[in-house]
Amino acid sequence: MQELSMNVLDIAQNSVAAGAPLTRITLEIDHAAGWQTLTVADNGKGMSPELAARVTDPFCTSRKSRKVGLGLPFLKMAAEMTGGEMTLESQEGVGTTVTARFRLGHIDLMPLGDMAATIAGLMQCNPDKDFVYTLRVDGEAFTADSREMKQILGGEVSLAEPSVALFIRQFIEENSAPLLDKGEEAL
Repeated sequence: MQELSMNVLDIAQNSVAAGAPLTRITLEIDHAAGWQTLTVADNGKGMSPELAARVTDPFCTSRKSRKVGLGLPFLKMAAEMTGGEMTLESQEGVGTTVTARFRLGHIDLMPLGDMAATIAGLMQCNPDKDFVYTLRVDGEAFTADSREMKQILGGEVSLAEPSVALFIRQFIEENSAPLLDKGEEAL
């Protein structure tokens, strides 16, 4: 995975598979401190302490369909390559939080990728689940919350509708761009 958005997709889909009704995805960029932090938190079934301790081993997975799980090991490696770190906190019956910190400006910092398409895709493919995406750049924030979108649409229109997913993607792009552009100016 060479873009952060693909890591978000992988982790969030694991949250959905763990039965999480709500997944919070937060991307914080702090130019003054020199860090980019990604946090994905869910209220799914969580992991046992034994599994949580082994989950960054590429040959450890909770899935039955294949014998390797590379998403978290790759994310950890990507964070560490920039001088950052990845942490995982999980409690059975409560949920899991994955946090990855990346040093801004490092040559190995992976690009963000198409975060708007990733978040819109998660909402479209999992309309019965809720996602809250927050982008915070140097203290200014934008949030896209599927619960609010569902309330506005009412029960008659699903987030799975292609035109709705396109609108969500454009909404996220239009509101993220000024924050990301401002952040680029800070460099």
